[in-house]
Amino acid sequence: MLRAAGRVAVPWRNGGGVTRNVAAHPEGAGTAGFEWRVSLADVAADGPFSGFPGVDRILTVVEGAGMDLTVGGQRRLVDERFVPQHFPGDAPTQCRLLAGPVVNFNVMYRRGRPAPSVAVVRGALTVAGPALVVALDAPVRVEAVVLGPYDAVLSDEGTASVQAEGRAAIVTLPRSGRAASPMR
Repeated sequence: MLRAAGRVAVPWRNGGGVTRNVAAHPEGAGTAGFEWRVSLADVAADGPFSGFPGVDRILTVVEGAGMDLTVGGQRRLVDERFVPQHFPGDAPTQCRLLAGPVVNFNVMYRRGRPAPSVAVVRGALTVAGPALVVALDAPVRVEAVVLGPYDAVLSDEGTASVQAEGRAAIVTLPRSGRAASPMR
């Protein structure tokens, strides 16, 4: 169980915003040594994203109107909430907010290693581990545990029953990352 209330806002590497780490592998790796990491980022102003050499991103806008990104010189309009967007984390990325601040759900992973996948779902489903379930906009029940906004459950093995009243992010994790835990 990874409660949102216990997360600390950490400044971005480039100082342009803050992130709240949800989970990462391996434990304690920090931003330089993770195999994968999951976080929520507050983007309050236009500007560049931090670069992560050799890392790919899956970014999902979960609050706000969205962003107009330029990723590696290519424009990418990210104006729909709850739609995962894939792009290289090491490509120079500029952000222009469309109508005020946004919150992004981020999954980052090392290129060339087994990749996590991200799906945003509603309703009832069964999730097979290892997986991370994150409540995005309404309560989510994972087995008998009720998640509030941005709370998460890390399911290591087996299956788990999920009932999402609103939307939940399901991050299917590589088997090599089974010993994941929150980043500190």
